Amino acid sequence: MQIQSTIPILASLDISETIDFYTQMLGFTEKLKMDSYAIVSRDGAELHFWLGTERHIAENTSCYIRVADLKVLYEEFKAKGVSLEPPSVRPWGMEEMYVMDPHGNLIKLGRDFQA
Repeated sequence: MQIQSTIPILASLDISETIDFYTQMLGFTEKLKMDSYAIVSRDGAELHFWLGTERHIAENTSCYIRVADLKVLYEEFKAKGVSLEPPSVRPWGMEEMYVMDPHGNLIKLGRDFQA
């Protein structure tokens, strides 16, 4: 197997604000912080961010993260004050919930409902 993982690279309007949101609100760990680039990780998932100045780029970007238990994450995120709706089963057979970061990136978290 040659391909080991995929890593989204999302826009950030403020690297420090991005790291604070992902570490404090979503439980990620900071792996790298530079003036114009950042990396956070959690449970084997890794997200990269580049510094941009155009909000519309982030607002038109999303990434999908498969998870084991959405209810556990929902409760964790709600306890930290993240604004989000409870998980729900979508017509395409995935149970999902969505988190919008401070710059407009949509983080979709989901699991195969059939599994």
